[in-house]
Amino acid sequence: MTKKIFRSILTVGVAVLACSLLLVMGCFYSFYEGMQEHQLGDELRIAAAAVETNGSTYLEKIKSDRFRVTWIASDGTVLYDTQADAAQMENHLEREEVREALETGTGSSSRYSATLLQKTVYSASRLTDGTVLRLSASRATMGALLLGAFQPILLVVIVLLVLSSLLASRLAKRIVEPLNALDLEHPLENDAYEELSPLLRRIDRQRRQIDAQLAELRQKTDEFTQITTGMNEGLVLLDEKGAVLNINPAAQTLFGVTGACVGQDFLTVDREHSMSLALRTAMTDGHSEVRAERGGREYQFDLSRIESDGKVVGAVLLAFDMTAQAFAERSRREFTANVSHELKTPLQGIIGSAELLENGMVKPEDMPRFVGHIRAEAQRLVTLIGDIIRLSELDEGGELPTETVDLLPLAQEAAENLRAAAEAKGVTVTVSGENAPVTGVRRLLYEIAYNLCDNAIKYNVDGGSVDVRVGAEGGSACLTVCDTGIGIPPEHQSRIFERFYRVDKSHSKASGGTGLGLSIVKHAVAYHHGTIALKSEVGKGTEITVRFPQEK
Repeated sequence: MTKKIFRSILTVGVAVLACSLLLVMGCFYSFYEGMQEHQLGDELRIAAAAVETNGSTYLEKIKSDRFRVTWIASDGTVLYDTQADAAQMENHLEREEVREALETGTGSSSRYSATLLQKTVYSASRLTDGTVLRLSASRATMGALLLGAFQPILLVVIVLLVLSSLLASRLAKRIVEPLNALDLEHPLENDAYEELSPLLRRIDRQRRQIDAQLAELRQKTDEFTQITTGMNEGLVLLDEKGAVLNINPAAQTLFGVTGACVGQDFLTVDREHSMSLALRTAMTDGHSEVRAERGGREYQFDLSRIESDGKVVGAVLLAFDMTAQAFAERSRREFTANVSHELKTPLQGIIGSAELLENGMVKPEDMPRFVGHIRAEAQRLVTLIGDIIRLSELDEGGELPTETVDLLPLAQEAAENLRAAAEAKGVTVTVSGENAPVTGVRRLLYEIAYNLCDNAIKYNVDGGSVDVRVGAEGGSACLTVCDTGIGIPPEHQSRIFERFYRVDKSHSKASGGTGLGLSIVKHAVAYHHGTIALKSEVGKGTEITVRFPQEK
């Protein structure tokens, strides 16, 4: 702005200087020309009087470089000329000033030289004898005067230009200085030009509007940040070119990056081809989904295009941890398949024995054995269905009546009910410890103790032992079942609590188990907010410890 003001002032100064110079030169030249014409007229009248008195004698005595005198007869013949031979001169009858003098008594005219730098002025007067006396003088034109005065004029112009530049620069700075000193944070407190008051009031209104909008934007940004920070799902915002605009902590953990990736291309965050293809599809079609594994867990990535005013401005990526759902779906399929298999096996045995009995193909002495087989398989079905019903109740998570239950007599009761099975296998079961009361569902707590002891007996060696210990430790009630059985290989220990999972299927079939005992234990412990710890070594036995929180 300072430069514009400086140039404007300087341009005005130069224009004023040029106009002033032309005006002064014009006035000076007009004054000079008028004076010369008056002088030429006076000289002509004096010369005319002298010629009428003395004739050519007077003319011969004239010696002047400034004026030229020509005496012309009435027919245009030159009688005498002070600067040329009259006999050699052409007829002057057609000259404007001569013709005018013959007609009116006086005449004048002017003619420019070929270069337009000199002007000759002619003044003529008719004498009493009818002849014409003409007086001429040469004078410089305006261009000649300017050319002659070029150096002083140039010097004056340069001096004035320098002075104008200094004054323009100083004036421009003085004009702009109050503008540069404006406090736009407090527009109404400025003591500036009165003409700026409407602008400053408008700036103040806009500043208040902008401050309000910024405050609202900061609030929404903080809300968005707090919401996305607390999300378990990964969230990534991308611009139209695929650069990361925002990434929440869950997504940072998922992709193994930090907040420093903001501003970088998403390809630097995740280089999987399937993800790049899904991003391009979302930008083109508006939405895409892809499932992929990250860090041993299964995620579903939903990508959606973001539009504003009909233009694509970016995309949003949401990452959902589908590991639990995938595991539940897989477990459901496995459970359905296992239930079908487990139900089918005893039913086939029952149907087969029943067909043999129905067709009379069983000898009378073998009939008790077949009937016993049918009863055993039916009992197995009842036990399996009971276990499935108990698992379903635990899966539903409904509220069950609770009471204070002491784990020590509960373990003794379970051991007593399993004594016949233990004696049949030659296994010794002992229960020891102290009273450990907990608040819970008696039936579920009994299922825990019974199934742990039952497994310890079934998978024990002949003549082995099962040691059941009950006690309180660190605010928890503990139930530990330790056996001297076959043990569990390390690769199977993480899965033994899954439904229908068996380490040795042939041995499990022989023991008559349903494969749901430990799964019931797991769900029952979880229902009581307890924990399970497993220690096992192949050939040496297994130790399972269950802890329940005790109320203070």
